[in-house]
Parts: sequence; structure tokens; C-alpha cells
Amino acid sequence: MALDITAANAIFTITVPGLYNAPVTLQNFAADRAWETSELEMAETEMSIDGYLNAGWVPNPVDQTISLAASSDSVVVFEAIMAAQQTARTLYRLGAEITLKATGRKYTMVNGLLRAMAPTPSAARVLEARTFSVRWQATYPAGI
Repeated sequence: MALDITAANAIFTITVPGLYNAPVTLQNFAADRAWETSELEMAETEMSIDGYLNAGWVPNPVDQTISLAASSDSVVVFEAIMAAQQTARTLYRLGAEITLKATGRKYTMVNGLLRAMAPTPSAARVLEARTFSVRWQATYPAGI
């Protein structure tokens, strides 16, 4: 049985309490990479002087980079978050959900922060994709 792994029918919504009253569906992602999530460090380890590997669980945030095409209407969502944070001199907490119809999986991200973004697009022969870095407290996988 062939498994469909297309990303073309993925649905990515974010919530920004206090700024947007309803979830916003992101659209028009960059062609080569819509989003990327860094690997999560699951264990903290240290080697003892006499050769024993000691390890423990420690909490770590989840870093994600979202890439939108230069012409994406969703860019204004992140620009609005940036402007609101600069004006209020405070941070807005984000939530998100990614639904991957192709694999039947859903990922819920909680307690996120817009950590970094370029305030203007880069330009070459054409305007380039914009990237937005979000740090999440946690990500929870589930079936759909």
C-alpha cells in the first residue's frame, strides 16, 4: 500500500489571544519548505570519570520556523504580532495546530512566542520567502 505524504493539503492554524478573536489559517507557504521543527533534546547526559553514562529527563522548548511566500497574505498576521508586541512592550502567547491529512496526524503546539523575524522581506531577482521563528512550550501529537 502506497502512503500519501503530500504536504499540499496540510492545514496550519494559529491562535493569538488578545489580538485575533478566532484561529487564523496560514496559507501560501514557501515552495521548498513550509515549516521546519528542530529536533527535541530528550535526555541530558553526562559521563562519569569512571565510565558510567548518567542521564535524566529535562524539559526543553520546541523551536519551529514557518516560511511563507513573499506574496502570502498570512505574512500580515506575523507583522501584526510584531507591531502589537512593540507597541504594548509585551509578548503575545500563541497556540497552533497542524493537521496532516496525508498521514492522519494532528500536532497541537501550546504556549508559543514569536521569537524572531525579519521586519522586511529580502529581495533578490524577486522578493524572497519570509521566515518566522516560534518557540513552543510543548507539542502534542494525535491522530485525526
